[in-house]
Amino acid sequence: MRRPSKLAIPALALALASSLTACSDDSGSGGGGSVLKVGLITKFPVDFYDTMVDAVKKYDAAHSDVEVVYGQGKNGTDDEGEIALIENMITQGVKAIAITPTSPNVKNALDKAVAAGIKVVLVDNDIPGWNGKSSLVATDNLAGGKLAGTWLAGRLPAGSKIGILQGRLGNPSLDDRVKGLKETLGSKATVVAEPATDCDQTKGLNAAQDILAAHPDVAAIYGACGPPIIGALQAVKAAGKRPGQIVVVGFDAAPDELTAIKAGDEAGSVAQFPAKMGSLGIETAVAAARGQTVKPSVDTGTTMVTKSNAAQFS
Repeated sequence: MRRPSKLAIPALALALASSLTACSDDSGSGGGGSVLKVGLITKFPVDFYDTMVDAVKKYDAAHSDVEVVYGQGKNGTDDEGEIALIENMITQGVKAIAITPTSPNVKNALDKAVAAGIKVVLVDNDIPGWNGKSSLVATDNLAGGKLAGTWLAGRLPAGSKIGILQGRLGNPSLDDRVKGLKETLGSKATVVAEPATDCDQTKGLNAAQDILAAHPDVAAIYGACGPPIIGALQAVKAAGKRPGQIVVVGFDAAPDELTAIKAGDEAGSVAQFPAKMGSLGIETAVAAARGQTVKPSVDTGTTMVTKSNAAQFS
């Protein structure tokens, strides 16, 4: 994992930093030559979100009429951290917030932002049924899951057993990745277990060990997010399985996954484009804050990464 971006600020640290950013001379309105202040909130410090933040930093540096305030939670389930960041950004007077929401539990805080006249753009995953967003900039996760299921179905003998490492239950994006896989995998394989991992590597390791112990003949393991798949690879190795003996398929194509794919340990992973999410997410937030018409949904795409094309994603 790369070192966390220096601008990936936990909630408490951001609260301290706000006293500095709030003292700038501009009004943050974006009109009359003033600087438009917008916020970016990402879930937690992993490569995927660091890449997203790096893309926004490039946008920020290239646009002197925009100031981006950054915040990041501690982990994939840090609802309280994101809520604190949202409330802090409301206090700072941002005109838009681009956020990768941890769960629908942050909805009430976002309602407060909208009530304060702040435009909200959801990035990476949606909050179903919430009408306060100006736009959703994200992977079509259902399509990504279908891509993985179609690819996997073509590589498994009929009647195979598969274990699924879910992400965080109730997270719409992560749930769609599993739903899509099941839809296209069809009757080609039987799902023997699908524990939640909260997208945590250690939980993925433990869950995969349990699957392998209960079902030593499992033919494949699929993960709804990257870190648990790295844990699953550790479990497969510890079980004495040869590389490729169990087809391991992930979602994210994070750097650690790419290394495993090149080595032949991981069969493939569905790649997202976090840099594209970051740049399009902040562009959309800025446009919405300026009163421009924005698309209600922006699909940032997916593709299947295997050993044959992994070098293109390094």
